[in-house]
Amino acid sequence: MKSYAARRAALMKQMQAKGGGVAIIPTAPEVMRNRDSDYPYRHDSYFYYLSGFDEPEAVIVLIAGEKNQSILFCREKNLEREIWDGYRYGPEAAREAFGFDVAHAASALDAEMPKLLANAPALFYALGSDSKLDRQVQDWLQAVRMQSRAGIAAPAVVHDVHVLLDEMRLIKDDAEIAIMKRAAAISAEAHRRAMQTCRPGLREYHLEAELLHEFRRNGSQYPAYGSIVATGANACVLHYRASDAEIRDGDLVLIDAGCELDSYASDITRTFPASGKFTGPQKALYEIVLASQAAAIAEIRPGKRFMDGHDAAVRVLAQGMLDTGLLDKNKVGSLDDVIEKGAYRQFYMHRTGHWLGMDVHDVGEYRETTVLDGEKPWRALQPGMVLTVEPGIYVRPDPGVPEAFWNIGIRIEDDALVTENGCDIITEAAPKTVADIEAVMKR
Repeated sequence: MKSYAARRAALMKQMQAKGGGVAIIPTAPEVMRNRDSDYPYRHDSYFYYLSGFDEPEAVIVLIAGEKNQSILFCREKNLEREIWDGYRYGPEAAREAFGFDVAHAASALDAEMPKLLANAPALFYALGSDSKLDRQVQDWLQAVRMQSRAGIAAPAVVHDVHVLLDEMRLIKDDAEIAIMKRAAAISAEAHRRAMQTCRPGLREYHLEAELLHEFRRNGSQYPAYGSIVATGANACVLHYRASDAEIRDGDLVLIDAGCELDSYASDITRTFPASGKFTGPQKALYEIVLASQAAAIAEIRPGKRFMDGHDAAVRVLAQGMLDTGLLDKNKVGSLDDVIEKGAYRQFYMHRTGHWLGMDVHDVGEYRETTVLDGEKPWRALQPGMVLTVEPGIYVRPDPGVPEAFWNIGIRIEDDALVTENGCDIITEAAPKTVADIEAVMKR
């Protein structure tokens, strides 16, 4: 539990730098799926980042002042409910196991919180994240204000605690990196399994089942997000969900899927031929996307900006679109014209990456806080950041586009850990070159 205690201490240090106060960080509520069935429970990422505690109905309270204090509110022991729902720590066992200074039953929140907020200089809380807790916080503050004649004051300032935590979560520590590397390895093996299983006549959900099997077989608790398994024209739908379309000979199959392991996500996309062999047009576009990803990866190192990789990928993609005739030079002009006017967006309409961590689209600002030349520059990369690199080309039927490329959708995505000297592609075990993919599928 040392990592979680260190994170709580680091947060309280930031709170002290702002004058101190009280932070409130709740976990996620349980959500009903239908009637008496719940969705599988998944804790709140901010809460878990500070605690490692995965039971519902829990709240962390941190007091930063002359003497720092960490407090956990959680469910009481209840042997009868444990028969139905499983083990509960209870406040005292949770305090000891998870390293908190104090623990109370969750039912004591309304009684304890006005005492803790009394005379606190500031409240550190993410307003708007939980409407039910928002109302409770308002009630607690009002209860403190009612004591003003006794010389007791409510916090005069509210800070968004997520802003502080976002900056912390953006840089991964050694423990987080180890988990993410393992998650990446599991997901890479799942993609390899899907390639080896694929054959014309199967349906998209068959490959999704292979992914889920490999995730769970290796200890992953959940998929990190809804898996995308898209065959043929479906691959041109960016957020397509695995469905029942038949995989046909001559189609490409795009799989965007990654597992979540111990609350950390992985995110991989691979595109491969259903028959095991790329056609000429498929290979031509695939090699362009692969080259664009290599150009983007070459830009990932400390000091480079978040968008440098995207800009490098766009340049390669746009040139490839001109070379293959996806874009007509006589209509769109030169490479610089294509980039300046955004003509490439007909076939590539998203950014080349995003932060990755406890959430698949993880927290953290993409721009610096300081303003230069009238705008905030893109974030400079630092060791410990993890981001995805995912260029693509998506060709929908269009009279001005060579028909040989119609309905080809290609995306290649890897997870990059920024290191002192560059980056480490932690998903590299998933086959990616044309030769490697065809060899794996042949076997």
